[in-house]
Amino acid sequence: MNRLEDQLTADFYNYEALLSDEERKILLGAREFMTTEIKPLVNEYWAKGEFPHELIGKFRGAGLTALSYEGYGEHSAAVSNLLTGMLAMEMTRTDASVATFFGVHNGLAMYSIYAGGSQEQCDRWLPAMAAMDKIGAFAMTEPLGGSDVAGGMRTTAKRDGDTWILNGAKKWIGNATFADYVIVWARDLDDNQVKGFVVEKGTPGFVAEKIEGKIAFRIVENAEITLTDVRVPESNRLQNINSFRDVAEILRATRGGVAWQALGVMIGAYEAALAYSLEREQFGRPIARFQMVQDKLVQSLGNITASWGMLVQLAKLQDAGIFQDEHSSLAKAFVTSRMREVVAWSREIFGGNGIVLGYDVARFFADAEAIYSFEGTREMNTLIVGKAITGQSAFV
Repeated sequence: MNRLEDQLTADFYNYEALLSDEERKILLGAREFMTTEIKPLVNEYWAKGEFPHELIGKFRGAGLTALSYEGYGEHSAAVSNLLTGMLAMEMTRTDASVATFFGVHNGLAMYSIYAGGSQEQCDRWLPAMAAMDKIGAFAMTEPLGGSDVAGGMRTTAKRDGDTWILNGAKKWIGNATFADYVIVWARDLDDNQVKGFVVEKGTPGFVAEKIEGKIAFRIVENAEITLTDVRVPESNRLQNINSFRDVAEILRATRGGVAWQALGVMIGAYEAALAYSLEREQFGRPIARFQMVQDKLVQSLGNITASWGMLVQLAKLQDAGIFQDEHSSLAKAFVTSRMREVVAWSREIFGGNGIVLGYDVARFFADAEAIYSFEGTREMNTLIVGKAITGQSAFV
């Protein structure tokens, strides 16, 4: 059997066996694609802090886009949430930045249209996005607003006949410097409700400037967006989004995807540390024979195995259509906390080499900080779960 098809060392309880034969074939195809096509590029571009645009062409031929959207991908029926999650894990196991580029496009942007758009809008935009002929971005976070954006969104929308006028600013928006379609969320000045708009590349008044100097997700082109009297036709307003409650339905689904990304970072760091421990020698023997090294490896594997089990059940709740905000919030808060532990233990195993990019673990260590913070901080997700279990809201 090809080595790329072997069970992952980190899959200690063989969770991949839960996939159907067809789903596992897709996962193994993604594994080979990420290993052969993507991995050779990441350290170079991570160091430069640049996005390799040839990635888009590589993904275009990989058949991984729109698998969750029935009628728009290469598969006639949507795949399970378990496979979708494991694909996010698989991509992040190679590189978190590349996985985030793909997740913003295939997840946040496409799902916003798929769930929030009319049938006409889905048919207008999703085929080109599924083919990756058009790239999407998702503009929610603002320079002065993060966790409080639900009730304090400063970006505004004003209806003017058959058009809307958008004004405001967004920050940390992945893909925004080159995206063809940016999903912009804004507060309607007339009814004070949040609505979604597809702003197309080249629209006057829309400016996206790349954020420089990041220590994580350096391949992702995060941007600060300014919107100055940006005119968007009513036909570009997502027709099924009428309040932030509708937006929350989208975030609930994508937050679980971030937890899968955190699992991927854990696995990538653990695999690198395990391989290094077997080849690095001290005192005449591999450091894998040292008790304290084995302790770190086993603790890491325990975190991975526990997190994977939680995410498998989350995927089952999603497939059954009964998962709630608190389910994805608990997963995001718990798994990202375990991720922080694993990347730290893994980096320690490398000693001084752990801060050198060429050994990979430094990249996982740095990127973990971004995953820990976005899609709701640990504290905010904890409060969502806390409200669910106590019936009492601790939000300010």
